[in-house]
Amino acid sequence: MREYFKNIWAAVFTVLVGMKVTFKHLFVPAVTIQYPDVKPKLPERERNRLYVNMDDCIGCDQCARACPLGIINIETVKALPTEDLKTSQGRKKALWVTNFTIDFAKCCYCQLCVFPCPTECIYMTDVYEFSEYERENLIYNFSTLTPEEIEQKKTNLSLFEAEKAKEKAAKSAAAPAPAKPVPPAAPTETKKEN
Repeated sequence: MREYFKNIWAAVFTVLVGMKVTFKHLFVPAVTIQYPDVKPKLPERERNRLYVNMDDCIGCDQCARACPLGIINIETVKALPTEDLKTSQGRKKALWVTNFTIDFAKCCYCQLCVFPCPTECIYMTDVYEFSEYERENLIYNFSTLTPEEIEQKKTNLSLFEAEKAKEKAAKSAAAPAPAKPVPPAAPTETKKEN
């Protein structure tokens, strides 16, 4: 009989020890937030999705070279001298950025691409929700030019370069050929008569 009550006491004691945490939290306010209606408070220096302000991007490729994973792809086309391109700070731009992609599926959010940017056009945002069903959708293209505008810029540049080449060829054909230097006469030996 004694063993019987000992087993009952062990069972009750075990249940009370197990329920200790439950009883403790029974009278404490809940810490669960109603996500996504309520967003968690993030630290001040959090590192989340990158954003590129294409108005300020000069196409210098510094961020792509700083990226340890090589996930930033930048393609540029040289701007014509007649085009007046400027950043929002008034800095002159010499290139059209035709392609600026970042593959967020591979990004490690190290922020190393942010610091070398001379115009501070690439920076981390507080957006941390960007899940996708397809991996290809995580390749973000920040370029603001349409495919037609990109082709137009490339065509304009090739026409400009062809025109410059023609002008250069015409100048070199019109310029008089430099006179060929006359080789010095070979020294002749004269015999002295004795």
